[in-house]
Amino acid sequence: MASFKLVLKPSVEKDLRSVPKSTLQRIMTRIEALAEDPFPRQSAKLTGVERLYRLRVGDYRIVYGVHSEERTIIVHYVRHRREAYRGV
Repeated sequence: MASFKLVLKPSVEKDLRSVPKSTLQRIMTRIEALAEDPFPRQSAKLTGVERLYRLRVGDYRIVYGVHSEERTIIVHYVRHRREAYRGV
């Protein structure tokens, strides 16, 4: 499978600053793996929104959108599970 282009929104950098270092490496590995497989088995489509998916990494959620036509994945945010779905 050809790889997708990864785009991180500017807010993702801010989100990653608050993530504990022990979890940060796991999150970055998962984000980088999305370029090869945008729909891993652990991903789930968010209801009520088109083209948004989430991945669980411990207590954190990676929320991203897949644009198959442009072969692009946009990571919208990485947040703790209690804050991840507010305002989606």
